[in-house]
Amino acid sequence: MNDKKKKSDTNSSAENVEQHLQELEKADYERLYYSQEQTFSADELARSINEQRLTELMAKSDEFLKSLNSELEDFDD
Repeated sequence: MNDKKKKSDTNSSAENVEQHLQELEKADYERLYYSQEQTFSADELARSINEQRLTELMAKSDEFLKSLNSELEDFDD
């Protein structure tokens, strides 16, 4: 117990913060790495997708692309 107390006394606050940040970074990396390996079933994906919102976004993107295309055609003239 005294050895632990002595060791923690010799570490500065900055060293303790640095060590803690490194541990958090490692945990974040591991969480990201393992989350990429997860597979989702079609049912899980269907539950997580808001189909109405997706349809609205696709319609907006179509409108944007059409307007962009017309602007580009006008630019050539």
